[in-house]
Amino acid sequence: MLTENNDNKKPLGNKALNDTLIKALKMVNFISGNSLDPVALKRHRKLMEQAGRLVAPKNDITVKAFKAGSVKCEEISPELAHNPNFAILYAHGGGYVTGQLDYARILAAKLALATGFSTYSVNYSLAPEHPYPAALNDVTAVWDHLTESRIKPDHVFVAGDSAGGNLALCLAQKLLSENRPVPRGLLLMSPWTDMTASSGSYETYKDIDPILTREYVLSASKAYITDNGDPKDPAFSPLFGRIAGLPPVYIMTGRNEILLDDSLRLKKRIDEEGGKAKLDIEEGGWHVYQQMPLPIAAQAMKRLSAYVTSSIYEGDKNI
Repeated sequence: MLTENNDNKKPLGNKALNDTLIKALKMVNFISGNSLDPVALKRHRKLMEQAGRLVAPKNDITVKAFKAGSVKCEEISPELAHNPNFAILYAHGGGYVTGQLDYARILAAKLALATGFSTYSVNYSLAPEHPYPAALNDVTAVWDHLTESRIKPDHVFVAGDSAGGNLALCLAQKLLSENRPVPRGLLLMSPWTDMTASSGSYETYKDIDPILTREYVLSASKAYITDNGDPKDPAFSPLFGRIAGLPPVYIMTGRNEILLDDSLRLKKRIDEEGGKAKLDIEEGGWHVYQQMPLPIAAQAMKRLSAYVTSSIYEGDKNI
């Protein structure tokens, strides 16, 4: 189930995934369509928040609202086995066009429960109303708030899924470009690293992926970068940006997703630059499968917990 692979791996996901589950996910999926259509976008945002209120863990956590300047945030702490010496800054997914704190709470709570750390989720500004660099400015403001007043940079992991994974990488690259301390590590789930949508996995997995479509990805990227931006610009596609100097990166992805190559190519680039990256491919998984209230997601969070524990208590040899 847990594998490390290269770009030549053949698709196995259609055999590994339960057909009934795939069909059910496709039926209820709302991450599709055109993000620039105001009606579709409004519906998408509403459903995302409803999903968060329905699915996010509610037991054994404490949730506190706070602000970093004008940016709304949540601090989610585990009530049991809380380790206050480390923290996670978490950026949610949603193509940069949707997702607020209710939706973010799904994975923010799971991260807190899995690691024992307080997790700080960011209600960053959304496109198309607030295109690049609004989201990056917001998450940078929260990073500054945490590292100046609460916890040292090397005691903070930055996590993100999908567009949030893009944002986590862009934050780390921004800090590197400014010669500032970087996080302890990056925890990326199905990260969106290349906004050109040109990799082979878009075609290979288009009929398998139960969550994403190329149409949605392209419309979301256009909303975020506007007509004046180039998807190949590292500001939008961190795969093409500075890799040397990044902290250790844990990359989790599902075999059955069109963004698979975004993870494979990131791992390859980090390896080429002499960095540290661990690639976790769930053969039966899909885009950000960790969100679902299913055993496959619980097992993934256990693996993430083991990785974080190893990186802290056993040193770089196991990263």
